[in-house]
Amino acid sequence: MGFEEPAAERRNSNSDEERDENRLAQFGYKQELKRDWGLAHNFGVSFSIISVITGITTLFSYGLNTGGPAVMSIGWILVSFFTLLVAIAMAEIVSAIPTSGGPYFWAAMLAPPKWSPFAAWITGWYNLLGQVAVTTGITFGLANLVPTAITVKNPDFTPTPRVTIGIYAAILLSHAIVNSFGVRALRYLNNVSIVLHSAGITAICIAVLAKAPTHQPASFVFGKFNDGTGVDGEGWSVRASPAYIALCGSLLSQYTLTGFDASAHLSEETKKASWSAPIGVVSSVGFSAVFGFFVLMAFLFSIQDFDRTLDSAYGQPVLQILVDVTGEDGALVLFSLIMVCVWHCGLFSMTSNSRMMFAFARDGGIHPFFHKVDERFRSPIRAIWLAATLSFILALPSLGSSVAFAAATSIATIGLYISYGLPILIGLVYQDSFKSMKGPFNLKGFSRPIAGAACAWICFITVVFCLPTANPVTSETLNYTVVAVGILSIGALGSWFLWAHRWFTGPAAEVAEAMRLGVDITEPGALEEREKEERKLATGSPVEVPSE
Repeated sequence: MGFEEPAAERRNSNSDEERDENRLAQFGYKQELKRDWGLAHNFGVSFSIISVITGITTLFSYGLNTGGPAVMSIGWILVSFFTLLVAIAMAEIVSAIPTSGGPYFWAAMLAPPKWSPFAAWITGWYNLLGQVAVTTGITFGLANLVPTAITVKNPDFTPTPRVTIGIYAAILLSHAIVNSFGVRALRYLNNVSIVLHSAGITAICIAVLAKAPTHQPASFVFGKFNDGTGVDGEGWSVRASPAYIALCGSLLSQYTLTGFDASAHLSEETKKASWSAPIGVVSSVGFSAVFGFFVLMAFLFSIQDFDRTLDSAYGQPVLQILVDVTGEDGALVLFSLIMVCVWHCGLFSMTSNSRMMFAFARDGGIHPFFHKVDERFRSPIRAIWLAATLSFILALPSLGSSVAFAAATSIATIGLYISYGLPILIGLVYQDSFKSMKGPFNLKGFSRPIAGAACAWICFITVVFCLPTANPVTSETLNYTVVAVGILSIGALGSWFLWAHRWFTGPAAEVAEAMRLGVDITEPGALEEREKEERKLATGSPVEVPSE
């Protein structure tokens, strides 16, 4: 498909750095963030944010109740395939437009000039919501795991929603503080996170499989269906159909394989970004899909008693599996390692979130107060604390809702994937303009089919994850995903037509035009000359061809 790295990219580090800065200048920006990440680091951030152990552990109970092992195992395979298509389509755009803005900047560059600001505005707000929600989902999930672990040795301890919110606030605070220290600290923790998420989790899975007294048959793992969606007994498989349960149950897989746009948001801090960032996107999804399937199989095959696991006294089926296999002491050691991995996942989710807000503020999408890089740490500290604050606010409904966590994961999934899908769709429709921008990661003839399949999948999951997952639907069991996404949609559209269209231009108009025409905007007079040629072609006048 044309993925080979061009010879021009194989130069010394000084020329690579200069080339990256020149490319950023073509987008109308100067190098403000420290460009200190390599391909491994870029991959590591997305791999850590996807963090299959985080999604699988925090949503394992949801998966067992919403379809059971069959939906979890088969759903993982199907969702991984379509998510990889989304990642490949996204990677082609990242290669062409490697900036911290990510999806909203891509949408602005790929859309026609008339619609460029509108595309950037809408995409940016969906991405911002998704970024905040995914940070909320990860960190709130950890806040639930901590008191769960405490109950192993203290069975009388009963965590209240207020206790959980307090733990959640403390974890968010730790993430914000570490992020504020800048790239150097994050790069070190990124290396630790890669080791934990690969070697550490592999060791857990091997230990669980080796120590399990018995193993479930394949017919159980791939054929056991369970409907636990009925609050008062009757679930959605009776009220609707088993297919409805299977669709809703795919949230476990889709939410887990989310957040790989982090490689794009960190592209202004990555060396050889036009190549490293897209490879980071695709490889993080590919490795996570394979690795996640292994983790899922290890847990499902090691279930000793399905009913006891489902209705665990700890309220956490993964912890119940570990206790059944290794005993309470061993389970606490392994579960603590899992929680450390989840902590790292939340840390880097906030990193990605803050970079998106920093870039959005730079282009006027949110208040320019948040476009500020600390001179000492070279870190967007104001955007970091904004991300922490918004994530805390989004978790407050958990004080009165039993399905708030599942809703937060749905919001994260829908918000992010819509923001992924909009620039992919725009590039699909306006393919000719996109061709002039493409970087070294070029799908060539596969570009449109992959983009079309990715957009269709995103439309499908957007509808599915707004559906209610508990029966009957009450004020406590309502899936408020549709409410949150609806409010954002109405707010973004309403604000655009009421006032934002008067002042929001998105990325500089001349930058977008230069990108569409394949012109280097840093070259004096190049854009004007190309526009003159375009006008001559439009009017049928002869174009002067310069001599060799």
